[in-house]
Amino acid sequence: MRSYCIHLIRHGNIDETLEGRYIGTTNPSLSDKGKMELRRLDHNCTYPGGTALFTSPLKRCLETCEILYPDLKPIVIDQLCECNFGEWENKTAEELKDDDDFKKWMAGSNEAKPPHGESAADFTRRICRIFEDIVNGLMKTGTRESIIVTHGGVIMTILAVYGLPQAKPHDWIMDSGCGYSMRMTPMLWQRDKVCEVYRRIPVLKEDE
Repeated sequence: MRSYCIHLIRHGNIDETLEGRYIGTTNPSLSDKGKMELRRLDHNCTYPGGTALFTSPLKRCLETCEILYPDLKPIVIDQLCECNFGEWENKTAEELKDDDDFKKWMAGSNEAKPPHGESAADFTRRICRIFEDIVNGLMKTGTRESIIVTHGGVIMTILAVYGLPQAKPHDWIMDSGCGYSMRMTPMLWQRDKVCEVYRRIPVLKEDE
């Protein structure tokens, strides 16, 4: 039976994330260390190939595409951006600890949201809509293998909603430059909207 593979890869490191700041729509470049780490991973490991490359429009994702897939022209999709943290952008949990909305958000409320930002529910709806559009487009065009370079929150949401085995978003946490491969069949997708998560990526060359 015909199957389709989508490889989800988180962008490389930025200084702000390492400082514990909430970085969603803020648009920093990869740090020098982040670029070096990606090149090291690309040298020591094998990243999956594909005929289509989709990416968030933010610099950290576009620069990751340039390093890992220099021969593929990325298709930029605005809806693949990370969650919009609104007025919480570029702040740390310590700086926000007295904010009542932040407390509710941290407690897991789907409707609590940062001022001028997205709630967890809004973010999930956005990601689900664009992911389903991508999958349906791949099947319509017969594109068997593709790559999505995006943000950690986007990948965790996709895997929590559509991935098998089923797991919560934070069970799918991944390091920068890493991710997961998903396999789907048209019948299973059309019936249940699920995909098999079958591999962590990249793969060490010695393990191939």
